[in-house]
Amino acid sequence: MTEKAQALREQILALTREFQSEAFPAREFEAGASTVPVSGKVIDGDDMAAVVDSALDGWFTTGRWAKEFERKLARFFGLRSASLVNSGSSANLVAFSALTSPKLGDRQIKPGDEVITVAAGFPTTVNPILQNRCVPVFIDVTLPHYEVDISKLEAARSEKTKAVMIAHTLGNAFDVEAVSEFCKKHNLWLVEDCCDALGTEFNGKKVGTFGDIATVSFYPAHHITMGEGGAVLTDKPALKVLIESFRDWGRDCWCEPGVDNTCGKRFDWQLGTLPCGYDHKYTYSHVGYNLKATDMQAALGVSQIAKLPQFIERRKQNFAYLRTKLQSLGMERWLVLPEATPGCDASWFGFPIAVKPEAPFTRDQLTKTLDAKKIGTRLIFAGNLLRQPAYEGWEYRVVGELTNTDFVMNQVFWVGVFPGLTEPMLDYIAETMHAFAEQSAVLPITA
Repeated sequence: MTEKAQALREQILALTREFQSEAFPAREFEAGASTVPVSGKVIDGDDMAAVVDSALDGWFTTGRWAKEFERKLARFFGLRSASLVNSGSSANLVAFSALTSPKLGDRQIKPGDEVITVAAGFPTTVNPILQNRCVPVFIDVTLPHYEVDISKLEAARSEKTKAVMIAHTLGNAFDVEAVSEFCKKHNLWLVEDCCDALGTEFNGKKVGTFGDIATVSFYPAHHITMGEGGAVLTDKPALKVLIESFRDWGRDCWCEPGVDNTCGKRFDWQLGTLPCGYDHKYTYSHVGYNLKATDMQAALGVSQIAKLPQFIERRKQNFAYLRTKLQSLGMERWLVLPEATPGCDASWFGFPIAVKPEAPFTRDQLTKTLDAKKIGTRLIFAGNLLRQPAYEGWEYRVVGELTNTDFVMNQVFWVGVFPGLTEPMLDYIAETMHAFAEQSAVLPITA
C-alpha cells in the first residue's frame, strides 16, 4: 500500500468515527416517551471503523479478520479452536452435523439415533437433530431456573441414545457438571448451545468448555454482535477438522481460503473411487454447506470482543439491580423472579419473569401493558416446541410430563438487561409493573 493510500485510509477511519458520533448520539431517557428495548447492540466509533477498515482491504470473504477473531474467541474460552460461521443457528447445525461424520467410527451419530434435549427453548437447538434424521428425546425443565431437569436424564436414555444437545437459557446455566458426567458415564456426545450464555461460568469454569462442542451467536441481541454471525468451539483437533469440513462445502481439504497445498500432497490423495491424485481442494468427504462469515462481520467481532468483559459485567449489574428493585416493590407477591442455577455465575441475556397463576392478572395482560408503555418484552422463545405447528408429524420421544415446559409457555416472559439499559430505564420497567399489579389487585382486569 502506498503512503498516500495509507494516509487516505487513516482519514477515512477518523471520519467514520466522527460520523458514528454525529449520526448516532446518546439520547437522554424520557419515561413513557423513550423505548426500553428488550435487547440490542451497543456500538461505538471503533466498531464502525473496524467494519470500514475491513472493507478497505478489498477482501470480502473470510480472511485476516476472521482468523484474528477466531483466535481471540478461542483464547477467551481457553479452548484450542473457534470456527466462525454466519449465525448461531448455523453453528448448531454445523456442530451437530460434525458428529454424523463416518470418520468418527462407532461414535458416529446415524439416522434414527436419539438425542436428549428440552422443548423449552429456541428451535435451532433442536432442528439440527431432526434435519439429520435423528430422534429428539424431550425432558422437562426446572423452575425458576428454566434449565434441564437433570433428574430425568437416566430415564431418557435408551440403547439408541448418542448425544445430549441443550442450550443454557437466557444466560443462566444448566447443571453442566452433572450433564457432562452423565455423558461421560454413557459415552455420549455433549453439545452445549451457549448462544445466550457467552461468559457464564459454572463452578468457576466457563460454559462451553464442559462438552465436546459448544456454539455461540453474535446476532445483535446477543452479548457481542457481528450483525449476523456465530461460532463453533471445541478443544478436540479431530472435531475441528470435521466442523470446518461441514462448514466449508463438506470438503476434505483443510486449507485456509486463498491457501493451497497445506498438506503437501494436494495431488497425491486417493479417496473414494476418484482417480489417484484428484485435486484435494475439490475432494468432498461430507455432504456439507457453505456457512462461512465475511471478514466485515469478523472485523466488527474483533472490535466488540475487546468490550466483552465490560458488557458481561454490565449485564450482571443490570440483572441484580432490577431483581432488587422488584423485590423492594413487593412484586414477589404476584411474580416468580429468576434464580441462577446453584454454582452458576450467570452472564445474563435476559430477565425471565413468571406470573403466578393466582395473580389478579395474566402474563399476556402484563406484557401488553408493558408494550403500551414502550417497554420491550419477549417470551421464552418457542415456549413448548412440541406445541408449535412446525413439529407436527416429526418423530420424537417425551419422557415424563412437560409440566414446567407448559408453565413456561403460559406464564413466563422476559425483559432486557443488556448494556444499553440504564438504571432509570430499569426503574421504569419495575415501577410500571408495580403500578399495573397494584391497580389489578384493586380492580381485577377482565379483558
